[in-house]
This record gives sequence, C-alpha cells and structure tokens, in this order.
Amino acid sequence: MSRRNYENLKEEVWDTGRCSGCGACCAVCPADAIIFPAEEKSIPVNTGYCKELNDSVPCGACYSVCPRTKDAAKKREMFGEYIRIDAAKSVAEIPGRQSGGAVTAILANALKTGIIDAVVTVSQDSWTQKPKSVLITSEEAIIATAGSRYNWWTPVLLALSEAVVRRKYKHIAVVGTPCVASALRLMKESQNDLVIPFGDSIRLIFGLFCTETFDYRKLMEGKLKSEMSIDPWKIKRMDIKGKLEITLTDDSKTIIPLTQLEDAIRPGCSVCTDLTAVDGDISAGSIGSPEGYTTLILRTETGIGFVDSALRNGLIIVTDDIDKGPIERLAEKKTLRNK
Repeated sequence: MSRRNYENLKEEVWDTGRCSGCGACCAVCPADAIIFPAEEKSIPVNTGYCKELNDSVPCGACYSVCPRTKDAAKKREMFGEYIRIDAAKSVAEIPGRQSGGAVTAILANALKTGIIDAVVTVSQDSWTQKPKSVLITSEEAIIATAGSRYNWWTPVLLALSEAVVRRKYKHIAVVGTPCVASALRLMKESQNDLVIPFGDSIRLIFGLFCTETFDYRKLMEGKLKSEMSIDPWKIKRMDIKGKLEITLTDDSKTIIPLTQLEDAIRPGCSVCTDLTAVDGDISAGSIGSPEGYTTLILRTETGIGFVDSALRNGLIIVTDDIDKGPIERLAEKKTLRNK
C-alpha cells in the first residue's frame, strides 16, 4: 500500500485552511516540488511532480512531517510535560531583544562552544520589518537577529533544507512557533527514510510562546500603515500578550486588542490550541517572568543541557521567580477560543 502523498496533504490541510505555513513539507520534499509560489500566497502548492504519483517511488515525506494532518492532530494544551521552569536573561546587553535576550544568549553560547553548528531562525528587514527564514552559523549573526518578529508569518523551515541537504550540517538548532516545534518533533520521531536525515540533524527544538501569527500585508500594510499611520521603520518592538503591544523607536506604545486584528490572523491559527510549544526541548516567552526576563520551560534533558551550558559560561542568569498564572490563563483562553 502506498504512503500518503501531497494530494492527501492538499485535501486534508491546504484546502481546508488548516495549514500553519511552517514550511516543513517544502523542506523535506526530495524533489523540491512543494513551494510557496508567491509572498502573498500563504499556503504551499505542488509544482506538478511527485515521486510517489509520477514514478511510483514510495515517498510520503511531506505528509509525515505536517503537524496539521488527521494523523498528527492531537490536543496540545497548557504547559505540556516539563522538567523545570526558569526565568532567565542575558548578562550582556543584546540590542533589539524582545524580553530578556535569553534565547539569543543560549544560542550564541551553543554556536561558540560548538554544541551546534547552525541555527534555522527568522530574521527581518529592519526597514520594512518583513520576515524571512534564515540559516545562521556564527555567534555574531545570531545576536544581530535578536528581536526578530515571530508574530509575522513566514515559513520558518524553508531554510532547513539548505542546512541539511545542501550544507550537510549535523547539529542544528531551530527556533519557531508551536506549529514549527510540532513539525520538528515529527521529523525526529519519523521512520520515513527520506525524513530520518532531517530528524538526525536537529539537535535542539526551541519553541516560542504564540497566540497567533499575522499576515504581513494585512497587518503591516493594511492596518498599521494605512489605518494607523505607523511606519514599519518606526517599530522598535512588537509583543503579543492577549493583545498586540507596539513599542516605537521613541518608546511610545500602542495597544491594539486582538479582536480588531482578526482579519490579519492566519486562518490556520484557528485550529491551534498550543500556546507554549509543548513539542519543544525548550519553550520561551515573555509571559510569567519578571520584567526584563524570559520564561524558559525546560522540557527535555537536551534543553536543560543547553541552558546549563550558557549558565556555566556566564552568558545568562536565572531565577525561579515565575508566576504561572498568566501563562495558564492565556493558554486556556487560546484553547477555548480554538476548540
């Protein structure tokens, strides 16, 4: 019996509005036949070729790594399983950091010490705030990407193919939202011969708290720039904690209720009940920690190893001063909203 292929993926996920846009199917397609055809197109397409359908060669890679298929769908709520929760911040000042800079500091330490050789993450144009998937291999470059806008949608995992297939990196960290973390966990657990090299190369899954992601054109060009006269180059920081909080370069703040932004939210976000990226090795967010700190939910021994290495090397400081209440309330709100 043949495995499920892109036609099954299209029927179940692409055509039903469930697609998260993580880019996992594009990354693992051995023929590079699944793509995002244009910037404004937020779901992938097949270019007309499939190993399984055209050549009767067993594949199914794309279907096996999608976190939104019937096979992968499961209820993900609240905190998930974890070993400990820390509040952490970078010892060094990191320009542009979102909260405590702990994610950047942990990854910079890992690159510097050789624990990892590459990071797949998001960067953005500092003038337009437009996001893109990038592959980073140096401590300096990871620091330069601090504060990247993960609330903008972009297919983060597009750069994973470059890292694994073309550049042959074996120890990769990936930073992404809950859907990205779930796709990566599927890769690591997969028995598909075409996916196994990806799973073997992923050393760390760094998940980020997420309520939803926004379409760049609809939010930035439509709402912020056209309606509110907020130019993208004036934005210093954007944060979502049950509302969109925008800090401008003059340190003034604009608060926008999420109910006013529903048209700009990606349709696929409506089926997600995971706030805290339960499939990550480490989950990180700005909720629940003191001001200037990052909440870190350490879920695996791998995650603990990365944090403790940065701690030993003096790049971060940690405290157990965590208030789980705000995280629980926001997680419950997301779960109830999207059930």
